[in-house]
Amino acid sequence: MEQSRRGFLLAGGALMVGAAGDDAVARAAAWLRAWDSQGIHRTATAGDQAGADWLAGEARAIGGEVGFEAFDVSRIDVDVAFVEIEGERIAGEKMFDSPDTPDGRVMALASVGPGLGDPGEGDVHVLELPPTAVYSPEFSRFRRETKSKALVVITKGQAPGLAVLNAEAFTRPFGPPILLVPSTEAEKVIGKARRGAALRVSVRSRRTPAQARNVVVAIAGRDRAREKLVVMTPRSSWWQSTSERGGGLVCWLETLRALRANPPGRDVVMTANSGHELGHTGLDDFLARRAGWDKAGAAIWIHYGANIGAAGGELFIQSNADDLRALFQGALTQAGRAADRLAGKDVVPNGETRDIHLAGGHYLTLVGSNRLFHLPQDRFPDAVDVPAIARIAAGSAAAVVALSR
Repeated sequence: MEQSRRGFLLAGGALMVGAAGDDAVARAAAWLRAWDSQGIHRTATAGDQAGADWLAGEARAIGGEVGFEAFDVSRIDVDVAFVEIEGERIAGEKMFDSPDTPDGRVMALASVGPGLGDPGEGDVHVLELPPTAVYSPEFSRFRRETKSKALVVITKGQAPGLAVLNAEAFTRPFGPPILLVPSTEAEKVIGKARRGAALRVSVRSRRTPAQARNVVVAIAGRDRAREKLVVMTPRSSWWQSTSERGGGLVCWLETLRALRANPPGRDVVMTANSGHELGHTGLDDFLARRAGWDKAGAAIWIHYGANIGAAGGELFIQSNADDLRALFQGALTQAGRAADRLAGKDVVPNGETRDIHLAGGHYLTLVGSNRLFHLPQDRFPDAVDVPAIARIAAGSAAAVVALSR
């Protein structure tokens, strides 16, 4: 029986992976349908609170001792967000880590740039960006250096619509006001701006004191002195985000089911965090209560990230530990849905385990691709591959059980 230096069973040893049968597929479909029905899951909104209550109820039904960990959020409620061109108003969304326009408006001639290399000349600068642009150092540099009084960003997802960019600097807003506009309006906005039309940009919002909640389940292991295991998934987002968040939630719940049936040898803490789209504020709160857990030797982190089982999507493993990569790829292979790609160990993740990677902790992330990423069309049932999600969840649960022994 092959074992790693941390003492868990690798694929090729006695790893037992349950089949993702009809019952597992039915559970996944029911969970995804319920998630989709809760509305928009933005942090500290009604949909986010409904998601927390629902997930806690499902965890209690499985048998977990569930707790809520609340944290304060200065929630942004947007009153006005539009660009007006030649008398026509085009609605958009505020970039949540940028300021409002002065007195609610900016009016000026616009410049149009092909990307982040052109700082622009007009008071209003128009450019096209994908939702992943927030992870680029060039985007932060551009925002700090531009002389424009406002930016209009045409969001460029893999499908038409408003693919909202995450607010990575939510607690430290910077740069000029930024209005996000759907890609369906690109030809109109860019065409008129290039012809010299004046653009009036107006963004006005309120900060509302609120609270968001992480859903936390703690399972005591037989040996409390061993390195802990944290199983994490984000559960907030810009829209319903059923394929973005749903696969991770199914994996989280199936992992809890497996751990209740197979009591762990080490302490396991499962957390489903709010605040994802706002600079990982939920993870920040989780770690503030558990100083040092992001360091090597304190805990092993398993992260069920975005887009797991999105329809037509690929599946990736990101990890800085060879044994974790081997364990999960073996379990996923046995479950019938191996990862399509394994990222290099030095690749810095974009999601919550970015913070663990930078702190030197050990982690594994499952993440997928998704043509509806950050778009409002990400809805049940068309956006998800339910049988694939059930297989990924079965393999992941088996891997976590092996890791917890």
